[in-house]
Amino acid sequence: MAAREPIFNIPRSVAGVALLLIGVQIVRGLLPDELDLTLLLTLAFIPARYSGAALELPGGYVTAVTSFVTYMTVHAGWVHVLVNLAWMLAFGSAVARRMGAMKFLAFSVLCGVAGALTHLLFHYGDMAPVVGASAAISGQMAGALRFIFGAQRLPGERTPDFIGAPLMSLRQTLTDKRIVAFLIFWLALNAYFGLSAIKIAGEQGSIAWEAHIGGFLCGLFVFGAFDRGKPAEDEPRLA
Repeated sequence: MAAREPIFNIPRSVAGVALLLIGVQIVRGLLPDELDLTLLLTLAFIPARYSGAALELPGGYVTAVTSFVTYMTVHAGWVHVLVNLAWMLAFGSAVARRMGAMKFLAFSVLCGVAGALTHLLFHYGDMAPVVGASAAISGQMAGALRFIFGAQRLPGERTPDFIGAPLMSLRQTLTDKRIVAFLIFWLALNAYFGLSAIKIAGEQGSIAWEAHIGGFLCGLFVFGAFDRGKPAEDEPRLA
C-alpha cells in the first residue's frame, strides 16, 4: 500500500511564522483598547522615532532598533493577516523548501528590514505606523520568481520539485513574460489590500508601497546568496 501523502505539506518554518502572526493577532484581540494601542505602537515601525520622537512613543530608543523586525509581527486586522498568510503559503513555502529553515528566516527578516528602511527614506519623520509582514513576503515572492516557473512535478509527487529547479538570472527573471504578467497582477492586489491604514491620534496612515517595493527588490537581488537548491535536513514537512 502506498504511503499516504501529508494533509498539510507546509515547511515547519513557514508554519511557525504563521502561528506567530496569528498568535499576535489573537492576543491583541483579547487586550483592552488602550493596551492594544500601546502594544501596536511598541511593535510598529514609526519613522518619527528617528526624527526626535522616540521618547514620546512606547519603548523609547529600544524600539527604534527592535521595530525594524517587530513591525512584521503585528497587523491591521484579520483580513490583513490572512492575505499575508495566503501569499506566504504560496511563495514562502517554496523558498523555505529550497533554502532550509534558518536561511529562510534570515532572508525574510532581511527583506522586511529593507522594506522598513525604504519606507523610512521616503517618510522620514512621519508619525503613521507601518505594520505587517508584507515587505518580507514581497521578498519571498521575488525570490520564488527566480525558480518557481522552472519547477517540475516528479512522478508520484504532489508538490513540484522546487529544490531541483534551475535558478534564473536577474535578466531572465525580468524579461520572462509570465513573470511580468504576474508582477502586474501583484501590483494591482497591492493597490487594494496593501498595508491597511491605521488611525492613531487622529492621523491616517497610508499604504506602505515603498516598504513592499524595498522588500521585493531586496529579495530579488540577494536571493542568490541564500539559495542552495538542495534538500535540507532541517526543513521537515508537517504531516
